[in-house]
Amino acid sequence: MWRNIASNALTLFVVLLFLAGGVVIWAKGQYTNPGPLAQAICLRVESGSNLRRVADTLADQGAISNVAIFRAGADYADKASQLKAGSFLIAPNASMETILDQITTAGASTCGTEVNFRIGITTAEVQVRELDPATSRYAEVLAFDPGAEEIPAEYAELTAQSDIRYRVTLAEGVTSWQVIEELKQAEFLTGEIAEIPAEGSLAPDSYEVPRGFERADLIAQMETRQDAILTELWVNRQDDLPLETPQQALILASIVEKETGVPEERRQVASVFVNRLNQGIRLQTDPTVIYGITNGQGVLGRGIRQSELRRETPYNTYVIDGLPPTPIANPGRASIEAALNPDTTDYIFFVADGTGGHAFATTLREHNENVARWRQIEAERANQ
Repeated sequence: MWRNIASNALTLFVVLLFLAGGVVIWAKGQYTNPGPLAQAICLRVESGSNLRRVADTLADQGAISNVAIFRAGADYADKASQLKAGSFLIAPNASMETILDQITTAGASTCGTEVNFRIGITTAEVQVRELDPATSRYAEVLAFDPGAEEIPAEYAELTAQSDIRYRVTLAEGVTSWQVIEELKQAEFLTGEIAEIPAEGSLAPDSYEVPRGFERADLIAQMETRQDAILTELWVNRQDDLPLETPQQALILASIVEKETGVPEERRQVASVFVNRLNQGIRLQTDPTVIYGITNGQGVLGRGIRQSELRRETPYNTYVIDGLPPTPIANPGRASIEAALNPDTTDYIFFVADGTGGHAFATTLREHNENVARWRQIEAERANQ
């Protein structure tokens, strides 16, 4: 009888062991396999939150199938106490393992509320926006001029969130003076900037920064990025360009940047200036004249006077030969590429065509005809 009892007990133990192994395999599959989430969500982890609360939130939003398995996985990985505060974009069908990695090792918000401080050609704007997890697109919540006398009260409420993200965005063609002046209005940045950076040395781009970031450190990032772009593109430039140094390429790129807002014609515009440099023809470009008047400190806000076109300044390309001494703005990557790899054309003239782009010409006669058409368009618009 004892042998039968021992045999049955051994059989039961083996069965239980087998079942336990099956449970472990099943639980591991639940933990590592794609999860049940059908549509992306933005998971907000509050400062001081615990794993139990986060697990319950994930279950309520349909991101995990089993709270106990999620918590057990966190304990096994020794991550239960490593939660990071922030807002995290959880992708559809993300596994429990992936979600746990996101909320314990990322340490930076990937969704939720974002403040985007945009520095444009004529003005700056603060945009507060929310990411829609379903579309991965931002929806604007609030927008205002940072130089306004009164900042909307709603802004203080929104920025009180611990997980809010901050971004500074530079438009292509802004001047270094404009950047410094506008950054003084960014309340989430700290510190002073000792001097205005060299014109053209800042890369127009988008920069994510933490609250309290030093303005000088942000400027250093912009300079480093622009230097890297220029170094890369200079190596891959066309042969036989009338440009002897990367700085000259930056100067030409800044002129291209200010002459056209149509991406498709940047290389054509660059070809005009390259052809003129090669043929010893003065560049005769209005943006350089304007820079000589304003020194990059704001917008001229009026037409150029004939006396200003005749006045000799280092930037008046109607009077001087070749390139001006410095860039006239901070050009973006596309304009630097255009300056270093222009289209092959015979164009030496261009003028506005009324569509936002330009009409190009190889002879003075063609150019005069294009100018006449443009004058007619201007007159018709004035009479409307």
